[in-house]
Amino acid sequence: MNENVSIQLTRGDIPLYIQLSEYYEKLIIEGKLKAEEKLPPIRKLAALLEVNNVTVVNAYKLLEQKGYVYTKKGSGIYVAAHNEQESQGLSVYGDESEFFEEDDIHLMNSGQIVLTENSINFASATPASDLFPVEDFKQVLMEVFDRDKGSAFGYDESNGYRPLRCSISRFLDEHYAIKAHQDEIQIISGAQQGIDVIAKALIQPGDYVLVENPTYTGALAVFKSRGAKIIGVPMAQDGVNMDMLEKFVKIYRPKLMYTMPNYQNPTTFCYAEQKKKYLLELASRHNFFIIEDDFLTDLNFNKHDTYQTLKALDRNDSVLYIKSFSKVLMPGLRMGFLIAPTQVFREILQAKHTTDISSSGLIQRAFDLYLEKNIWGKHLQYMKKIYNNRYQKMIQELSKLEELGVRYHAPNGGLNIWLTLPDDISSTKLYQACAQKDVMFIPGKIFYVGNTGEDENNIRISYAAVYPEQIEKGIEVMYDCMKRLKDKKNEKSIFYSPLI
Repeated sequence: MNENVSIQLTRGDIPLYIQLSEYYEKLIIEGKLKAEEKLPPIRKLAALLEVNNVTVVNAYKLLEQKGYVYTKKGSGIYVAAHNEQESQGLSVYGDESEFFEEDDIHLMNSGQIVLTENSINFASATPASDLFPVEDFKQVLMEVFDRDKGSAFGYDESNGYRPLRCSISRFLDEHYAIKAHQDEIQIISGAQQGIDVIAKALIQPGDYVLVENPTYTGALAVFKSRGAKIIGVPMAQDGVNMDMLEKFVKIYRPKLMYTMPNYQNPTTFCYAEQKKKYLLELASRHNFFIIEDDFLTDLNFNKHDTYQTLKALDRNDSVLYIKSFSKVLMPGLRMGFLIAPTQVFREILQAKHTTDISSSGLIQRAFDLYLEKNIWGKHLQYMKKIYNNRYQKMIQELSKLEELGVRYHAPNGGLNIWLTLPDDISSTKLYQACAQKDVMFIPGKIFYVGNTGEDENNIRISYAAVYPEQIEKGIEVMYDCMKRLKDKKNEKSIFYSPLI
């Protein structure tokens, strides 16, 4: 970095630190400052500009909050990776101007669409509120109030309410063949917090993290916030491309790999058992941890399909296992847990404590009863029946899109279907056309790390928040919009074809 660049700061209405932050932000966006380039030391820049050191500190903090820079302890401030091609022609995740949380509904590049009572919401993977087991949960809450009185509202241990951890230990042994002692279990406020806690505990700026490509956007946001360099490994129908994975492991020496082996989000693909075992072998051999986000293993609609978790196969303590109950139960409860290897459990516990001290004691106590009385098991069977009906309806209706060139994999589980569009239909244009007809889904591009060339050809649709009659109507709208887009493109092609 040339520290003699002229920076024009004016003593006006805009604070000096904001002016300075915007100056460096502009240089980074325009590519005049490259990834890993060091910014001037605070005191040196403050003296050069004749401002207080605090002005520079606040400017750098603002840049870091926006993800443009990161701090190397004892070294200085460095520019973070921003959508540039790294060595080996691989893409590293950086700033993404079109990033949004997966349940936010936006028109790509133009404003916000507001859901109405007539909207058909294929975007949300969260169940409709009429499926929430309100009465059952009210009963266990009342039992907690009667039994524990005011103590239900106090702080529990940072790693969680001990009886609940004991219940989860038994639950894992019985249903997942996972052996986990209660003291290896950390209660968390949902899977998203689990990812965040692990990242806080284990990731330093500049560390490499491998992810499936495409993958869950919330995880990407967390890793990016920690200054990690994110490498996407292409997904296939039976799991990530293992040749590419091994190549990336050798090149980047990652600290972590984030994966959803069963009913992956967004693709709903499941790993072959052989790939699961090879992934574990790679992690052990190359000394990196695997974050297993067990998103929806429970929602299996075919009794002949049995999918083991990575944690059940883990013999070398390489897996940090995250499981949330929120999606199938009630999302607002924010209830989940993680299992961490012994060598990093203390760091995980400290990160959880600094995040929120402990998860809600009341909810933990209520959920402990919910598990112990097997109300969870009964509710899960009820939800599987509901979702299976919607899944079957979705597959039936999607067959109509095949004549337009749409391809998809029928996963027999999970909550989403991953569609591959024909080359002549852009996911963004289809999104815009369907949104105007009150039908919402998630364009695949937001799930990808870097530009893969595939991100305009995929969309994710979910049946979690829609009824069978809405599925039929929604797919009909999508069919009509696709046909219009294809016809319009064909008309242009014919009109502009050169005479030969």
